[in-house]
Amino acid sequence: MAEEITLSIDTVTGEYTRLTRFLPGADTSSFGGKTHAYPEEVFIVSGRLYDQAFDCWLEAGDYASRPPGERHGPFKTDVGCVVLEVSFPNRVMG
Repeated sequence: MAEEITLSIDTVTGEYTRLTRFLPGADTSSFGGKTHAYPEEVFIVSGRLYDQAFDCWLEAGDYASRPPGERHGPFKTDVGCVVLEVSFPNRVMG
């Protein structure tokens, strides 16, 4: 359904940059939506991805900044999608 590659990770802070490729027809509904205690940023490199939590399609070139605790997903794609994600797990909600 998806493939991931971590491009960089800071071993001190835990911050990381990752590429995720969702294959055409991928649907994460069975996993439900998710939240986490840290912020993340995502950029849609190619394709498109439907975010059920926001009832919208994220298209190539779209950017989203997710604050700690914000629900997102589940996701689906018809044509496939590549997402660049930058996460900041050391910046947890306090």
